[in-house]
Amino acid sequence: MGHEAGTRAQGTAQQPTALKRALTTPLLYFFILGDVLGAGVYVLVGQVAADAGGAVWVPLVVALLLALLTAASYAELATKYPRAGGASHYATRAFGPFAGFVAGFCMLAAGIVSVAALARGFGGDYLSAFVTLPVALVAVVFLALLALVNARGIKESTRANVVATVVEVGGLAVVVVLGAWLLLRGDGDLGRLTDLGTPEKGAAAAVLSGSVLAYYSFVGFETSVNVAEETRNPRRSYPRALFGALATAGAVYVLVGLAASAAVPTAQLAGSSGPLLEVVKEAGGVPPKLFSAIALVAVANGALLTGIMSSRLMAKDGLLPGALTKVLPGRRTPWAAIAVTTGLAMLLALTGSVATLASTLVLLLLIVFLLVNTAVLVLRRDPGETDHFRTPVVLPVLGIASCVLLATQIEAAVWLRGLTIVAVGAVLAAISVARRSRRTDEGEEKRAEADASRPG
Repeated sequence: MGHEAGTRAQGTAQQPTALKRALTTPLLYFFILGDVLGAGVYVLVGQVAADAGGAVWVPLVVALLLALLTAASYAELATKYPRAGGASHYATRAFGPFAGFVAGFCMLAAGIVSVAALARGFGGDYLSAFVTLPVALVAVVFLALLALVNARGIKESTRANVVATVVEVGGLAVVVVLGAWLLLRGDGDLGRLTDLGTPEKGAAAAVLSGSVLAYYSFVGFETSVNVAEETRNPRRSYPRALFGALATAGAVYVLVGLAASAAVPTAQLAGSSGPLLEVVKEAGGVPPKLFSAIALVAVANGALLTGIMSSRLMAKDGLLPGALTKVLPGRRTPWAAIAVTTGLAMLLALTGSVATLASTLVLLLLIVFLLVNTAVLVLRRDPGETDHFRTPVVLPVLGIASCVLLATQIEAAVWLRGLTIVAVGAVLAAISVARRSRRTDEGEEKRAEADASRPG
């Protein structure tokens, strides 16, 4: 999920800014890559194997291709409206404030769900390398500690992120190298790399089901739209950085999937909540506790960044009551929003598995992406910035189809949970639109009264 830049840009969408255009294409590329390469793959490779079979890399490739379709729509809108605040702003321009509010609420809810999923992932097999504790207990304590770090301040949090990002990418590189080493010495089974399907599902259905979970690993690119205004020549740089970063992340994930599938029997991989640790154990050469520590850092870092985004989004973007904008006097951090998002994440972590929560997050983002892909087509009548990236019409159309296709693969229980969240957002959106309309009417009445009271 994304960084605090989203909330900053949202607030500047309505007025000219003087933000320095400091981001070059390489800097933007690494910014997006850091957002996409994250903790999801550390936790979900086993779940993908359970859904798709031994050929874990296939759903990862499919998920990448589907993500690229929606990324093309973001590339057009980010360069067309470089001061905009992301999906919420695009939906508002295309469909009005109700749709914009729902899009923003779904982004907020997706962030909270993601934190809950990572909290459960933290309490799995990676932590068991050191101590065995109930997953629910670990998730609650983990989320409480995360809230304290978040409340301490974003400066400290983002400093920790720099180190943690290097560690988590290094962990993925270790898995790829160990997988290659294992195969070179004659171990492993390359036959699993073409094994698609499960006893319950044929190959096609298995790939689509696995792609829903694999899609989780690619989310995060959507937050990069918030720094388009700070990019030199965004028309040229933003699409190159976006597509390049997604392609790089996809290549890394596919290599990780190949290594995991070849090194570890599918049933063993599917049964582990720390699937990449199984690769390390099979290959040898790296102490399992060392790799478990790397994985725990990756999961904690992903949860921290997403928690920061969620609390700031709730506090600043008007998605929930103004009382949630309260900040700590010394730290100036949104303690009320942090408390609420943490409480909701705890509730979700106690009532859903990692796979269920990941699927719920994907469902929420599919709603957002459906709005964004449709908004591209609707907003074609608006010229926007004179020089912006323009995606071929077929790509947003395929992006819409991809969202619908993935949504059909999500289980009924996840739909129930997701639609309950969306229903809450719709009610809050209706209240927000009604209040805004009433304020507008009152403002027009006051102006009319003022005009009438002026001497002729």
